[in-house]
Amino acid sequence: MLAAAGLLQGAPSPAFPALVLTVYLLLGPARTHACPPRCLCTADILSCSAQGLGQVPAALPVSTVTLDLNHNQIRQLEEDGFQGLLQMEVLRLAHNLLTTIQPGAFRNSSGDLLRHLDLSSNRLCALKQEYFQDLVGLEELLLFNNRITQVDSMALSGLNHLRKAYFSHNLLTNFPFFSVQHNHTQLSLLDLSSNRLATLPLMEISQLPLSLQEGLYLHNNLLLVCSCSMFSLFSFWEQKGFASVRLFTQEHICLTYNNQHSAIRFFLDRRYFDECNLTAVTEQDASVSVRVGAPLLLHCITSLSGRSVSFFWVVPIYQYVAPPGNSGSLKMFPNGSLEVAAVREQHAGIYLCVAQDGQRNESREVNVTVLPRHDGEAPEPFNTGFTTLLGCVVSLLLVLVYLYLTPCRCPPCPRPRPPVTSALSQSKEGGAGGSILTPTPPTTTEGPGRKVSTNKHVVFLEPIREQQNGRLGAEPQQRVGETDSYVSVFSDTPIMLP
Repeated sequence: MLAAAGLLQGAPSPAFPALVLTVYLLLGPARTHACPPRCLCTADILSCSAQGLGQVPAALPVSTVTLDLNHNQIRQLEEDGFQGLLQMEVLRLAHNLLTTIQPGAFRNSSGDLLRHLDLSSNRLCALKQEYFQDLVGLEELLLFNNRITQVDSMALSGLNHLRKAYFSHNLLTNFPFFSVQHNHTQLSLLDLSSNRLATLPLMEISQLPLSLQEGLYLHNNLLLVCSCSMFSLFSFWEQKGFASVRLFTQEHICLTYNNQHSAIRFFLDRRYFDECNLTAVTEQDASVSVRVGAPLLLHCITSLSGRSVSFFWVVPIYQYVAPPGNSGSLKMFPNGSLEVAAVREQHAGIYLCVAQDGQRNESREVNVTVLPRHDGEAPEPFNTGFTTLLGCVVSLLLVLVYLYLTPCRCPPCPRPRPPVTSALSQSKEGGAGGSILTPTPPTTTEGPGRKVSTNKHVVFLEPIREQQNGRLGAEPQQRVGETDSYVSVFSDTPIMLP
């Protein structure tokens, strides 16, 4: 009462200096701008990297946006270890000795503002539910190169803004894919490469959004067992051009006989999967409509995998169908897919697929509705392959007929060829005024230095004239019974004119 009276009267109380000192220490400039020893502070970055720190410093500037504690010897994150850092957006704790994260380690900090958390290259063995429950605004989580063997199904719950999560280079044998199926709509990258995944829950993976399947990295899981269902899943991603497959083709490995010495790079050696039905996809509608006469393919989607998995179908008209099917219209593939070559009205009904591996079994129902043909539709559609084959056979027959059965028109037999010398001699006997066609020009017409080629079939018209008493004589009349000889321009055979 005296102290209160003193305060009212303006007299200082003995407790007043202690109160002022407490307020000064909490809100004063020393707490606001303090930079820990051996650390480097800038406007909003605090770097204590590679300083041999064994724990998170107790006094940190509240203006810190980026906190770098990489390459230290921090073994655990204590409760309220980042209290007061209400503006922190990036926290780097890579290359430490972290084994434990205490509950409430990120409490009273910028849980809704922290976007990037790097815990890579540490010694974490498990992810528990309480580790990240205060980081509701986290977008990128880096946990690669740890010793994680187990991820709690609720470890990522509440991280609704998570976009990228890196779990590669750990010791994971399974992962709760169902935990990221619905509430993580922004998750576009999930790296589970270089772990110890032996089997994949194909049902859970197939139900993930395609945007997440595109960013799901599963390469370098050296214990993954080869199966048709597994290969169908990766083949589907390959057809879609997903970067997780396209950029790591050689790193996708599986064991052919569940033996580490029989590993293959299944995108480079596809012969092992030749008997698989790769037309199957990772989705199957619960209700299917098909018209009479059309083919039908039903897929048995299951989370079971491995070579020990067997399939069978219970169908409306054939009570039990197992691979390879029956000799009729039903064919069954090793991966459980069922094909109906030509649907009939009696094929309508409920189809039940059952998958079993000796320890458990799964079933899936597909309701098939058979629709009638369209009006005017041909009852039996003509086979395009048969049409092509028939056209090739007809074309081949026509070519053979043209080559071997075309009538041959033989030319008439030529007359006996008279000697050229006799024809020339006859033409010379015709008189001095006669003219002949000769294959070579006379030597008197060639100029000096010119050569005469006797092998060229060229016609020269050479007039032969004879002077009589200084005048040109008239051409003598042709003798009776003689014929003029002409050499053909196109042949060596002379043409005889009667």
